Amino acid sequence: MLQDKVENLLKEAFQENNSLFLIDLNITNDNKISVVIDGDSGVSVNDCIAVSRKIEHNLDREEEDFSLEVSSAGVSEPLRLERQYRKNLGRKLQVTTNNEKIEATLTDVDQDGIKLNWKAREPKPVGKGKHTVEKETVLPYSEITDAKVMITF
Repeated sequence: MLQDKVENLLKEAFQENNSLFLIDLNITNDNKISVVIDGDSGVSVNDCIAVSRKIEHNLDREEEDFSLEVSSAGVSEPLRLERQYRKNLGRKLQVTTNNEKIEATLTDVDQDGIKLNWKAREPKPVGKGKHTVEKETVLPYSEITDAKVMITF
């Protein structure tokens, strides 16, 4: 089956370059293969070419006709895997949960979730005006509906 062949070829490609990992694999009914990869140190064009060649050169078009697209996870794509969060430690994220949207710095990652830190302006406990307070929250992955790296210039 095409799905199994592609999955095995991807495993081989990731063994050859273990800084790369799979984000998404989709094969349509008309054999359009779409692969989205990411890497611990980013993904170069050559990384995409190497993964593409690994798949293309090991499938027989005489057996099954197919089209192939290998791309990297874009900056606007949400983070999905713990490994993606890890590579973005120290960066500012926009994280959406069922209850709120938080813009904060990613300060820790583990198998259960992430830790975020940010500063917020809140009313003073006594008197008028506001003061800046440090906030921190730990979010399990199950509560995160969307998380994106914020690009700042």
